[in-house]
Amino acid sequence: MENVDNEFVDFVMADGDYKTKLTQKYNQRTKWSKPVEGEVLAHLPGTIIEVKVKEGDHVKAGQLLLIHQAMKMYNRIVAPIEGIVASVDVKSGDNIPKDYLMIKIKPE
Repeated sequence: MENVDNEFVDFVMADGDYKTKLTQKYNQRTKWSKPVEGEVLAHLPGTIIEVKVKEGDHVKAGQLLLIHQAMKMYNRIVAPIEGIVASVDVKSGDNIPKDYLMIKIKPE
């Protein structure tokens, strides 16, 4: 993607070149950043139903950490890495926003 002038942007695709204007909403979006290893974030706003770990627990990758209800669905949140639970920032019944840091795991 390269800027032609202040209004239009060129997109070079396999099937051709395209010219488009970027919207204000696109320009003001939150930029993507690489996730931090061991941080377990809420991808959707919702309610914590049950927390299965506590600070100081040893967890393995894939181990169930908590149940998070979002959009009328129960989501099983599992450990992304093996390590020690450094902090648990939620409890049952908490309503949390999107991107909320629920649990932090210190890698081993």
